[in-house]
Amino acid sequence: MDSSGSRNMVGADRQIFAAYDSEGIYVYQAFKPSIADEAIRLGTFGGGFSLDRMTWIKPSFGWMLYRSSYASAHRQERILRIKIGHQGFGEILSKAVSTSFNPLLFESEVEWAREVRYQWDPDRDVYLRKLDRRAIQLGIRGSVVRAYATSWIVGLEDVTPVAHKIKHVVEQGGSDLPPLPIERAYAVSSQIAEALGMVSYSSQLQTDCGENV
Repeated sequence: MDSSGSRNMVGADRQIFAAYDSEGIYVYQAFKPSIADEAIRLGTFGGGFSLDRMTWIKPSFGWMLYRSSYASAHRQERILRIKIGHQGFGEILSKAVSTSFNPLLFESEVEWAREVRYQWDPDRDVYLRKLDRRAIQLGIRGSVVRAYATSWIVGLEDVTPVAHKIKHVVEQGGSDLPPLPIERAYAVSSQIAEALGMVSYSSQLQTDCGENV
């Protein structure tokens, strides 16, 4: 069997799909109202947002809707859409290791204990139906979360009303959805793709689109 063909199957459902432009990439986080209000006021995170614990960012809007139950789950009543500059997002990806320790990749748990963790979960559409691909979540802490909060955020907005509108449409069985973010495959370097267990056709994305990071 051709080993290259076997490799092409690895991570075949793993690509970073996100809304992005030349300035940066959009990610989502859900918070209790007081944290969201302060973030909107400041244009970044302030009171109530801990720099001393891991926080998770999600490029998939559908997954954020699923995870927060359309911004109705406890302490997830508000969803923020956050734009991160490409350089900052690239820094996050370059430092990421899997949430599960793999002795084939790391000699010890000390080497594995980095400031960024990644996890792939079944992606969702805005109706919360599973898609035939996975969505990445990125947990950041330490110096990375401090750089995120103080330097990498280009802007943020509250998209809770959009989440509530979608929930209403879905519950009523309607189809008149509000405008939704257009999420496209986000091209990364072959080194990052390999580290994140992504499919090898990311190299083709780089050729077609150019690397984002």
